[in-house]
Amino acid sequence: MDEEPDLRVEAADGGWSLVGLEAAGFGLVNDFLGYLADRRYSPATVRAYAFDLLSWCRWLVAEDLTLDEVSTDVLLRYLAACRTTVLPGQASNVFSIADGRNVGYAPATVNRRLAAISGLFSFRAMREPQRPSPVPAGKAARTTSKAERAGMLGHLATPKPRSRLRVREPRRLPRGLERDEVVALLDSLRTWRDRSIAGLMLLSGLRSCEVLSLQVRDVDIATRWARVVGKGDKERRVPIDIEVVGAIQTYLLAERPETDVTALFVVAKGPTRGQPLTPAGLRTIFRYHRDKAGVAAGNPHALRHTFGTALAEAGVDLAVIQALMGHDHVDSAAAYIHLAPAHVRAAYDDARARQRQLES
Repeated sequence: MDEEPDLRVEAADGGWSLVGLEAAGFGLVNDFLGYLADRRYSPATVRAYAFDLLSWCRWLVAEDLTLDEVSTDVLLRYLAACRTTVLPGQASNVFSIADGRNVGYAPATVNRRLAAISGLFSFRAMREPQRPSPVPAGKAARTTSKAERAGMLGHLATPKPRSRLRVREPRRLPRGLERDEVVALLDSLRTWRDRSIAGLMLLSGLRSCEVLSLQVRDVDIATRWARVVGKGDKERRVPIDIEVVGAIQTYLLAERPETDVTALFVVAKGPTRGQPLTPAGLRTIFRYHRDKAGVAAGNPHALRHTFGTALAEAGVDLAVIQALMGHDHVDSAAAYIHLAPAHVRAAYDDARARQRQLES
């Protein structure tokens, strides 16, 4: 068995970088990660790019290749390797019901890695125009993003080419939890902090990163509103359930350690007591409680999806669902309609039929 390259990712000075004996040959990657941080990409995004590029660089080391030797053919070989690598727990004679795959990484994982590689070489081409990116360009995207259309010159924005180096990935509907799963998961929570976190996800639709970024000043207990900073630093105000507000108030008064940290949720015990709760810490909490409750799907995003599904089942307007969940486009909110009962779907279809009649 080949020895794994001495190459790993570490956090330093609030950023991420490749370190190890092999890291000297990948200075471009560290420059790119620093560039992402300078552009104020979220720490979670920079971390994801770092680990995706770590996988890519380790493969290059195993193939005895440098970044300067990367061509389109090399990228295609890496794509093939991602799709054919046998991962721990995979058996070549067992196929996934979800996508018919029996080996290799999931399509979403492969596309995320390829997007990180494409960004890396676009960064190099920006610094060194004489060295174009080896990533093959495909047809232009059909539309421009909301950010590109904003501003005085938004009307001049044109769709950018997309990479042809992509894997088809199935579009899956969000999966919420059943009522008995929700009850079992919530019953396993013992601290007011954990109950507050789960309540904000389940009854206000907050993402993990949004919960962790909450500051004490962001929660108005008296009016039951919270100021949430979502993806792309977009702010929104969300209402908080009265029971969740009570849990937060109890947590602040009786359970939260004395600390100068302004983050709402902090570590309760151990050497980092009083420090902000980290993404890894939050994952550990949910991993422990879903194992304890026997709810395999009890992850933070499932609680958020349960909230969206409940709104759709109650017949809440799509625009309201979009606003509450912080979606950029109403199409994202519309996915929850497919999870609602038949009478909600029928009402939606009838409304759309009437709208089409008015437009014709």
